[in-house]
Amino acid sequence: MHTLRLLSAFFKVNVQMALAYRADTVVNILLNLMWLGWELLSLNIIFNNTETLGGWGIGELIALLGVFRLVNTMMIALIWPNTEKFNASIRDGSMDYTILQPVNSMFLVTFSRITVWRIWDLVLAVVLMVVGINMSGDSITALQILTFILLATTGTLVIYSLWIVLIAMTFWFTKFDNNVTILQALLDAGRYPATVYPVWLRVIVTFIIPIAVATTIPLQALRGDLTLASTLLFASIGFISFGIASQIWKAGLKRYSGASS
Repeated sequence: MHTLRLLSAFFKVNVQMALAYRADTVVNILLNLMWLGWELLSLNIIFNNTETLGGWGIGELIALLGVFRLVNTMMIALIWPNTEKFNASIRDGSMDYTILQPVNSMFLVTFSRITVWRIWDLVLAVVLMVVGINMSGDSITALQILTFILLATTGTLVIYSLWIVLIAMTFWFTKFDNNVTILQALLDAGRYPATVYPVWLRVIVTFIIPIAVATTIPLQALRGDLTLASTLLFASIGFISFGIASQIWKAGLKRYSGASS
């Protein structure tokens, strides 16, 4: 309950900040619609020259775009806004105030800033998934939907864990401001199904830097392509990633010397 009250307080503060710049919010939404139009146009150009891409049809690629935007929006709304603040807090020592709070420091670093207007992106992502699945003609069962939700959640947890590891590197390398750029570049690989990549790269984006676990894999579950064993395997990757990231974060906190040193 304490955590939920904190989240509610963070959300209210960030809503007030968004309402203070209404014109900026409207412009951002319009720009986002423009980028969505460009992405759909790009897919249309590709499928004017081929019927499938890596064994996936246009409907399935639109659904995959929805999954990608869902994960990407969660990162943009919750994660990216807090990165610059965190990096600066390590250099100027203001991280002291976060550590002294009676709340998990990783939680505070993650949720103190929220880009509220990005909720609109989540709606668009869901619409893309629904439209894409309908275009593909696949029949979806309740079990497939539940499996998709599970793998989409654990997949997002993988990306979040990668972010935690990257920003934790700031504890060791104080001037490490490219952490978000690195992760965004990696995440872009999830725009397309892992099957379009050569085998060696497919292994990398699935198991070593598991971007595909956040995008391709959940949609494969929705298509009914995964066995129970593979579903459990991919779900466990999310929890394992989070466990490793938490340990790296704790190690970084021990290394942090604070403003007084």
